[in-house]
Amino acid sequence: MVIKNLKKAAIRILKAVKNQENIILYGDADLDGVASVIILKETIEHLVGLTNMERGVFLFPYFPYREKEGYGVNKKALGFLKKYSPALLITFDCGISNFVEVKLAKKLGFEVIIVDHHEILDKLPDASIVVDPKQKGDRYPFKKLANAGIVFKLAQELLKNKFSDILKENFLSLVALATIFDMMPQEKDNKIFIQQGLKYLEKTSRPGLKVFIESNFIKKYKSSREISQKIISALNSFESKNHLNKTYLLLTSQSISEAKKIATDLIKKNQQKRAEIEKITKELKNRISEKTEDQLIFEGDHSWSVSLIGSVASKICNFYQRPTFIFKKNKQESRGAVRVSKGQNGVEAMKKCSYLLETYGGHPLAAGFNIKNKNLEKFRGCLIKYFSNKRFRH
Repeated sequence: MVIKNLKKAAIRILKAVKNQENIILYGDADLDGVASVIILKETIEHLVGLTNMERGVFLFPYFPYREKEGYGVNKKALGFLKKYSPALLITFDCGISNFVEVKLAKKLGFEVIIVDHHEILDKLPDASIVVDPKQKGDRYPFKKLANAGIVFKLAQELLKNKFSDILKENFLSLVALATIFDMMPQEKDNKIFIQQGLKYLEKTSRPGLKVFIESNFIKKYKSSREISQKIISALNSFESKNHLNKTYLLLTSQSISEAKKIATDLIKKNQQKRAEIEKITKELKNRISEKTEDQLIFEGDHSWSVSLIGSVASKICNFYQRPTFIFKKNKQESRGAVRVSKGQNGVEAMKKCSYLLETYGGHPLAAGFNIKNKNLEKFRGCLIKYFSNKRFRH
């Protein structure tokens, strides 16, 4: 059984390759989004190589800078990309909740394909093709794939019997890391991806991964699981430079020397990031200690970085076992991260309050939102009402 619209997406991409169309690969800036973009980019490059095209397809990867653009498809990014229109715009690990932005993309001359794995909201965006195992009518039995896992299946559909063992092993290493990073349940398809991918990781030829395998950074770690977690911690960068983030630059690097430079920088940034997360978490615990009766945690600040609030929200939620909404306040809007405990659903909670939100979406236990600052207190009140009705206890 195949994921709904996967074959349709493959046919459209093959047509774009044949007609040498512009293709924009728009991925979320986290490891799952980056791995997804790389897998499809290298699949298309392989297809172009097999056809011996003189010019080939114009492929343009794009990752939004969360600090300035937020999560998902956004107007600023589309304004930058419109010079490449007409083009096929494929989104990875985002797009399923970008209703307004997808309409704008179409107006700008883009044909949109969404490849996502997040929760479906009340409707689907007006895209040409939507690939998401959670959409209505999808009969694929396993709904909890990482986005990179879905794109791996798309690569299989595109390449068929031309999918070489080398390419497959290369991609599975990325899928394994993305699946572990995104905390997808390690069962069924994911279990296979992780077992095979970690085995191939140990003998990887990809310079951006090889530098870790051969470095002192992971020398003391023996098991492939420990090694993968250490690599993931270094790759977890949301910083973008000229639409390309450093994780992407590292994983697509062609030389060991270049990869070493980027990896060293990422490790240093990761250490700084962890220190900042601890600082914000400590500050939050002081705030929360004065609000012991609150049944949910709803806190924001102008000084917090968007790239850190997800990790902070996870730590706070795990510590207090309460629904946690942490946000970075900008002048007019705030961007937030949501974490809830097992058995709760942050997306459903926000769905009940969606009239107050600009955008929202994600997974039941880990999600995000954009909101006008004037609606923050109303949103908090709506959430308290929702969780009260759910008989939440802490």
